[in-house]
Amino acid sequence: MNYPGHQDNHPGSPELSEPQHPSAPQPSAATAATLDDRYGRTPGRARRARFIGIVGAAAVALVFLVWVIWAGPGQTSHGLDTDDIGYQVVSDHETVVHTQISVDPGTAAKCAVQVLDKSYTIVGWKEIRVPAAEQRTRSVTTPVQTVSRGVTGLIHDCWVP
Repeated sequence: MNYPGHQDNHPGSPELSEPQHPSAPQPSAATAATLDDRYGRTPGRARRARFIGIVGAAAVALVFLVWVIWAGPGQTSHGLDTDDIGYQVVSDHETVVHTQISVDPGTAAKCAVQVLDKSYTIVGWKEIRVPAAEQRTRSVTTPVQTVSRGVTGLIHDCWVP
């Protein structure tokens, strides 16, 4: 008996053997190639993108390696430290700078001493050599010739050559 809305769902019936949603037809190779060309999906472009990616990764790796070498574990300050003790303006063309420099025993250093005027312009500059010694801390007195009257004198920077 067939009632309205009654379906015959036994094995082999057309309702079970036919797909409910037929799959979309696959494009032919020619159609796929045309679409790839239209949207820029070519083998040459893929190779170019891969090449650019490899070059970019190599550049990042190289920059990292250079940074590691530059700032790596081989760099040390040798315990280098400075303290400005004072200064004495001797004349309009000379200022004596008194500093205390600490560096590991047996290590020589170089320092840049500067004299500034009232507008913070450098009016005197001198590089000094601090020879290696057995003691860590040394007092250094440095006379600096100036182009005009200085109002302060100090260590600008120190380094181990």
